[in-house]
Amino acid sequence: MPVDFRTAVSQEEEYLRKLHPTVDDIPGCLSLLDGFLMCHVLNAQFKSLYRYGRMSECGDKLEAFKFCLSLKSMHPEQKRDAWIRRRAEELAAKRLGKSSENVWEVRAGPLQNWPPTLLNDVAHSAESIL
Repeated sequence: MPVDFRTAVSQEEEYLRKLHPTVDDIPGCLSLLDGFLMCHVLNAQFKSLYRYGRMSECGDKLEAFKFCLSLKSMHPEQKRDAWIRRRAEELAAKRLGKSSENVWEVRAGPLQNWPPTLLNDVAHSAESIL
């Protein structure tokens, strides 16, 4: 049963409100800046180059830092709500986008005759030789 974007956002918001129950639990601007700078470290760039064949993309971390700076004038509870809303939208978009899970089909039960017995393998090999 596919979930629409609005439902996914509300589910993510509910999860994030439990994960970050107080204003002090959301990340501060300094930690977001650290994440952005750590993205540009040589080790992170090599790891991304090895895994994905390209340099790491740090634009989303910069946007998170700039968003945090835009929240500075808000009341702490409003800041928490705005941060949770933005993060929930990011997570919902990621969850509804393409992933490796779209390739696989969920099995209802175990495969039949798996793993094959040794006798079946020997008989099949003998038939293919003859």
